[in-house]
Amino acid sequence: MKKWLNLCIPTIGLIMSSPMFADVDSSNPYILVNSVAQNTFSRLKDNKDRYQANSDLLYVVVEEELMPYINVRYAAMKVLASQAREATKEERDLFTEAFYGYMVESYVHILRGYTDQELKVEPIKAVDLKQRIVSVRVEIMDSVRPPIRFDFILRRNGKTHHWQVFDLQIEGVSILDVKAGEWSAKLRKNGIKAVAKELELRLKSPNNKGNKVEGE
Repeated sequence: MKKWLNLCIPTIGLIMSSPMFADVDSSNPYILVNSVAQNTFSRLKDNKDRYQANSDLLYVVVEEELMPYINVRYAAMKVLASQAREATKEERDLFTEAFYGYMVESYVHILRGYTDQELKVEPIKAVDLKQRIVSVRVEIMDSVRPPIRFDFILRRNGKTHHWQVFDLQIEGVSILDVKAGEWSAKLRKNGIKAVAKELELRLKSPNNKGNKVEGE
């Protein structure tokens, strides 16, 4: 479980400058997750040999298939919690950019483990217009181990009415809650800029990609 949490710490701003792709309906969270999941795993399956030969190509898959539908800025601010209100715009922007890179790296780690597992996505259903937060379940079915349950947490944008993912729960554990707990002391001690800089430096290191911030 801990291994999967470390690999999947996303959840995940730069969505603020990333328009929704025309071929994915983001007006319904169930349609959105179904489409994104099917597009991503179909692409991996159709080009399995190519991605296994060069896993760096998975960065393109993550950037194109997953990140446009994740509200990275909202997720980053949830991790900062009360410090987000006290931070300057520059600090919030720096942390969002670093968090974006961290999420990309984490999703790449997840996709590197893909070996033709089956995907089971919660069926599409209607959503009440008053709902602002919805959870959509995706299960990875594997013949050699129990299914792994992912719950994508989506939020409706009040202005555009599009749905965007902002958190991911793995077997009931919120990724944002985990990261907020791990980084809170470091953020209080060293500040937002220092943590953002450390994240960026670790992402540039080939030996530390996808790992937690040192000292946590």
